[in-house]
Amino acid sequence: MVNPSNLNNIIQRILNGTQTDADLEALRQWLNSGGIQNLQVGKYNVNIGQGQDIHIGDKTYQGFNAEAIRREVVRAVLQGSNAPDIREVVRSILKEEFQNLPQPENPQSSSRKTILVLASSPTNEARLRLDKEVREIDEGLRRSQQREKFTLQQRWALRPDDLRRALLDFNPEIVHFCGHGSGVDGLVLENDAGKAQLVPTEALANLFKRFATRGLECVVLNACYSEIQANAIAEHINYVVGMNSGIGDDAAIKFAVGFYDELGAGWSYEDAYNGGCDAIALQGIPEELTPVFKNLKKKSN
Repeated sequence: MVNPSNLNNIIQRILNGTQTDADLEALRQWLNSGGIQNLQVGKYNVNIGQGQDIHIGDKTYQGFNAEAIRREVVRAVLQGSNAPDIREVVRSILKEEFQNLPQPENPQSSSRKTILVLASSPTNEARLRLDKEVREIDEGLRRSQQREKFTLQQRWALRPDDLRRALLDFNPEIVHFCGHGSGVDGLVLENDAGKAQLVPTEALANLFKRFATRGLECVVLNACYSEIQANAIAEHINYVVGMNSGIGDDAAIKFAVGFYDELGAGWSYEDAYNGGCDAIALQGIPEELTPVFKNLKKKSN
């Protein structure tokens, strides 16, 4: 059984990138055993014991923040994440204390990305098969080669406050909206009674603008006539997908399947977009030109 001294050395080796397979296995066994979860990383004491505050240097994380840190560290280890994944979790927790540590050559290849699916189908609008779309996304990611690099979160019957809170709760890298769009009038969410409530384009763009600095990379608006919102969001987010006209249920579902199949195979957001369009065309659905891709990085070059 690993002792606290050895454990500290293991964590330090993970940070330095010099860990062994035996180190990772010892760390998993120790966490599974319910050991006293108190680590010393460099000169900093890091306590990840259940039900306790977390102390990192002179900072204390309490309540929800402490639980979130604890959950991410333990999950990364127990789910068999590889060494770069675990190192990124530790690095993110200690980002102020260890800000000078060398970064991975390609951060996107090692860090886990959160996909936040937001679904809205008001009772006074045409019914959409959103459950099938989300199920297909989930199944595609589960069977993908790089499934360990993605976490899927969902919010249904989305109201404006739910949208804002979901972004705060999950801080996603990818946001996928499925539902109705209304062109210049905005995206269609729900009110407290389950009826349609429009969210203005400018308000939506301003919301996503703030999350661009928090790690949001890609927004997919799988909704009719959503290119207007995509254009506005693409002023702030690097990769955005919208629809330039109405899109049928079958095409919307196939686009989502193709998009996340490509991401799950390790390809880029632009590849994912093209894969989504291909998935529509291969089914013989004449809507493969409806999705449009916005790339802020190319626009700025």
